[in-house]
Amino acid sequence: MESSTVDDVEARVEELIGRLAQLRAEIAKRVVGQQDAVAEVLLCLLTGGHGLLEGVPGLAKTMLVRTLADALDLEFRRIQFTPDLMPGDITGTEVIEEDRSTGRRTTRFLRGPVFTQVLLADEINRAPPKTQAALLEAMQERHVTAGGELLELPAPFFVLATQNPIEQEGTYPLPEAQLDRFMLKISLDYPGGRDEVEVLRTTTGDEPEAVQPVLSGPEILELQRLVRGVAVSDAMLEYTALLVRSSRPGREEAVEITNRWVRWGAGPRAGQSLILCAKAHALMNGRFHVHPDDLARVAPAVLRHRILLNFQAEADGRTPDEVVTALLAEVEAPKSGVL
Repeated sequence: MESSTVDDVEARVEELIGRLAQLRAEIAKRVVGQQDAVAEVLLCLLTGGHGLLEGVPGLAKTMLVRTLADALDLEFRRIQFTPDLMPGDITGTEVIEEDRSTGRRTTRFLRGPVFTQVLLADEINRAPPKTQAALLEAMQERHVTAGGELLELPAPFFVLATQNPIEQEGTYPLPEAQLDRFMLKISLDYPGGRDEVEVLRTTTGDEPEAVQPVLSGPEILELQRLVRGVAVSDAMLEYTALLVRSSRPGREEAVEITNRWVRWGAGPRAGQSLILCAKAHALMNGRFHVHPDDLARVAPAVLRHRILLNFQAEADGRTPDEVVTALLAEVEAPKSGVL
């Protein structure tokens, strides 16, 4: 009986991991290339974290999120961020209603688009910081406070935001507190030659094949529980903590490049995100233990928006990714992540 139960559990796990491959195939019906970005968006899905997608216009950021939503049996809403967007346009507003028969007035809260499961915050950095901050409570606490009451958001819930590089006209930088709420900052680059030809072929011909939903809400929550059950050794936990601490200038663990280029390093939330994403990456590759390679793969997306460069680094044209690469090279990793 116990053997049968174990076999059933293993079969269920294999089935769910297989669904991830199906999910990638559904996304590929509309999104050409961008495999790294797709993998990192799936990390957000598996960890229950939020993702910030950055790239110049036309790189399929919005298309990627919409396609993912179509491939999931979840409620989906989109908010187009603009300079005149108000916080109430995101969370909702209280309205006064009058009973014509009695003349009595009451207030009622009209829920905003944040009350969904997959929220696309499109071009989030085109709205001022006050409006951007309206998402903070929802992203961290999974609820919205209205009229003194806590209104829970549905589960699963995660935000996928897109933004154009801040060097472009009409953009506002996201506050550091909000950046830290995003588990991953996902960078999209121009497609390669073959991929760009394929984009031209698929977008100028017949309508692409319809995307079919392959994962439901309960199945996603089940996958998220599996991710948290992936084993991680004490050595990997200590390595992760050291990696994060080494990004903080002026500290004992800081490496030379940190003291030279970094103004502010990553906080404790970065370490949590590193472990969860490494677990998710291991599970996506069919393993139930975290290896140092898992951590190295997710580290740039986890850390690049949590490391603030100083003036010297910006003047020299350095990037946070260069700092992360240096940290991975200088901080010695365990030889194996196996317990």
